[in-house]
Amino acid sequence: MMKLHIIDHRKTWYGISTALCVLSLVALLGWGLPAGIDFTGGSLLEMSFAQAPTQSAVQEALSIAGYDEGVVQISSDSTLIRTRPLTEEEHQALLVSLTQSLGTGQEIRFDSIGPMIGEELREMALWGVATSLLLIGLYLAWSFRGSDELFSGKKIALLTVLKTFHDVLISVGIFAVLGHFLGYEMDTAFVAATLTILGYSINDGVVVLDRTRENAKLKVSPHLEEIVDRAIDQTLARSINTSVTVFLALLAVFLFGGESTRPFAMLLLIGVLIGTYSSVFIASPLLVTLSSQKKTS
Repeated sequence: MMKLHIIDHRKTWYGISTALCVLSLVALLGWGLPAGIDFTGGSLLEMSFAQAPTQSAVQEALSIAGYDEGVVQISSDSTLIRTRPLTEEEHQALLVSLTQSLGTGQEIRFDSIGPMIGEELREMALWGVATSLLLIGLYLAWSFRGSDELFSGKKIALLTVLKTFHDVLISVGIFAVLGHFLGYEMDTAFVAATLTILGYSINDGVVVLDRTRENAKLKVSPHLEEIVDRAIDQTLARSINTSVTVFLALLAVFLFGGESTRPFAMLLLIGVLIGTYSSVFIASPLLVTLSSQKKTS
């Protein structure tokens, strides 16, 4: 079995994670997460034209229709237009105006959400993420009940919540950078992706921690560092195989799923990579660090 000796270099992994977390916080505080119409309210119109228009041509067509504030995003196969909330009459009038200015076009989708509903969705999303994290932490504390002090339910729950917070923070921070440069927005699909990352991160981390507990019961070594290293070596192939399988499926969604699913797939791709990294290089090393600090205190 290949020996990686990850625990011996745990300070290096902590440094990498700290740097990523700091950069993520800087991106979130500096650029923030561009909110989509799901949270801000507004209308989203996606169309495809027989002859792809330029962004300036679409912007000019919106100005003629009376929507100077409209935001345009053009991809290889469609044109996304964001405006203030539109009534059905305004929606139909905008379609007529756009086809007159830009030529024959086909509507792919149209969504319109009022600002009150958008604010309600934002609050529900925050509560959903916080509640999920709390319930999972409580479940892990219950699942690992009766273990010795090193692997107590509270400690495993704390480690898992810290790991998950680390994964979500970095994933969302990278998404904020993509949002700034590529126009990716936070919408309900973003919340779904965040919850998926949360679940994936916890599942992957618990596998390594549970294997560590089993090795401790079997007394494979008198030293905790060696026990944890062996658990990582034993679960590494499983973690990589699972991550690669999920990553390839998400990559297909990102490449062929269309413009509307691309931000969702990208966030999940980032989350899978960060979750796999933290399961191996962060969660278990933290167990050793906490144990060492307790011995010296």
